[in-house]
Amino acid sequence: MQKRNATAAIIGAGDFIGAEIARKFAAEGFSVFAGRRNGDKLAPLVRDIESAGGEIHARSLDARKEEEIIAFLNDADKHAPLDVCIFNVGANVNFPILETTERVFRKVWEMACYSGFLAGREAARLMLPRGKGNIFFTGATASLRGGSGFAAFASAKFGLRAVAQAMARELGPKHIHVAHLIIDAGVDTEWVRQRRLEALGPNALDNAELLMPPSAVADAYWQLYRQPQSAWTFEMEIRPFGEKW
Repeated sequence: MQKRNATAAIIGAGDFIGAEIARKFAAEGFSVFAGRRNGDKLAPLVRDIESAGGEIHARSLDARKEEEIIAFLNDADKHAPLDVCIFNVGANVNFPILETTERVFRKVWEMACYSGFLAGREAARLMLPRGKGNIFFTGATASLRGGSGFAAFASAKFGLRAVAQAMARELGPKHIHVAHLIIDAGVDTEWVRQRRLEALGPNALDNAELLMPPSAVADAYWQLYRQPQSAWTFEMEIRPFGEKW
């Protein structure tokens, strides 16, 4: 592993997608700063990365709090120049519209949209003086269309996509790569597997390739990172071969 003088910050370093992104960038020599609301849950990820020779700094982080985002990214940048910031906070909920309370709608927007704005703005603040950097956002099927029961989630994801698009148009000419990754898939987690079994019956998991492994998402982010400035992608969609779209 060749050590880089660069940091990759993962905001929303959960047990599956976020953890795999952290592993991928650590394996590529980045100092990884990983943040999630319950930072103690990062202990297994820290052990995995450090045992493989990588470097990771785990933090408790509420991405909805401006002061926490600022402190988290400043700490990352002080350790080594912030080269990559990946916003991967999820907020997927499903409620019929009459059961979608004001509190649910507001909290989903805060998690999936507002906190993305904070992360993107503060990452840009650190990257612009150096004239380079990468800011990536995790999107979903709901970023493009609202489904039944997903008014709160889709509106937040629509909003995050708009934030990312506006940032890409503003920051691209300044050598900051902003990209939005749409994951149009059920990602292979225990929660998704259980939901599929409940909804589709005992044969729902017969073809494992209909679920996307979290490592595939990490690989997609690595592809975006490696793109030359002459051929940057703003939006990438990834889905399993059997996904209807």
